[in-house]
Amino acid sequence: MPHKVDVHVGQRIRQRRWLAGMTQQKLAELVGIKFQQIQKYETGANRVSASRLWDIADALNVEVSHFFEGLEAEKTKNETIPENIPADLIGDKEAMDLVRSYYAIPENQRRRLFELARVLSDVA
Repeated sequence: MPHKVDVHVGQRIRQRRWLAGMTQQKLAELVGIKFQQIQKYETGANRVSASRLWDIADALNVEVSHFFEGLEAEKTKNETIPENIPADLIGDKEAMDLVRSYYAIPENQRRRLFELARVLSDVA
């Protein structure tokens, strides 16, 4: 059974890769491994070594610490996340596609869309 830290790091790799619009194949090429290994990292089936995580962070243009962000918060997440939000939001492809699309919108329009979403969620 995978360790929760390995699963978390894998989810953060997948999240960042999706936000960058990068395929597993492309990330694997940049890192110098096969895409199947990226799949195993993203599921937490295989543990990512420190040097490999360094290479992945470089390929995804983030600091290594990015992959550990939110790890402590998971201890209390069941107490603070509303029921209508999926337990694995990072693993929800639709949610990640929405985030990527959101950040592709020009900033002034993005702010208006954000305000509209807040109003709509308050009404619901």
